[in-house]
Amino acid sequence: MNIYVGNLSYQVTSEELRQAFERFGQVTSANVVMDKLTGRSKGFGFVEMSDKASAEEAIKQLDGADLKGRTIRVNEARPRSESQSSFPPRRARHV
Repeated sequence: MNIYVGNLSYQVTSEELRQAFERFGQVTSANVVMDKLTGRSKGFGFVEMSDKASAEEAIKQLDGADLKGRTIRVNEARPRSESQSSFPPRRARHV
């Protein structure tokens, strides 16, 4: 299950995010999303857990919890839709 973690402190690393979730079960991956231009955290990340029951327990226990001085928001990640692409939609060229 892929889990969205929001309202992260800008100081939280991917490894610290992994550690916060590992007490609930096996973490396949943990990634704090970084801004490509500045190299700074964007304040959110994703955690992938192999066991759905463990992931649901982690969501239940960690949503609203404090991590490095910030109250984090934790829920199941939704698939990225076309409208959430990082590029604007292409427009037809008029010649």
